[in-house]
Amino acid sequence: MWVNGRTGCGSRLAPMALLISILLAFFVPYPWNVLVVLAGVSVEVLEVIWGRRLAKRWRPKTGAETMIGQQAEVAVACRPTGQVRINGELWEATCAAGADVGEQTIVRAIEGLTLVVEPVPAPEGHPLETV
Repeated sequence: MWVNGRTGCGSRLAPMALLISILLAFFVPYPWNVLVVLAGVSVEVLEVIWGRRLAKRWRPKTGAETMIGQQAEVAVACRPTGQVRINGELWEATCAAGADVGEQTIVRAIEGLTLVVEPVPAPEGHPLETV
């Protein structure tokens, strides 16, 4: 099973459990070798059920909607229209407050193929306390 481009730990262990149970079946006496194989098959079936439930829950995020809330850098001044760079791509943008080249903005909405952005609020400075 693939999770974020990598195989998950469970995807390696379940086939190993089935393989080990089949190998153990050759060394365990008759009534127990059937139980060992059944246990291996059960582990494999449970892993498939668990993997399918995870696959339904973890849908990949695609499309322009995933950009809402992300930061973008202004490439062409937005007064009120301009362009921003987000994820290496240039997008048309509108910024009611205005933003200059190089400033960071946050994507708040998407209208057609135009991003609606607003400047990132400046961090509030905390005054140093002296004792």
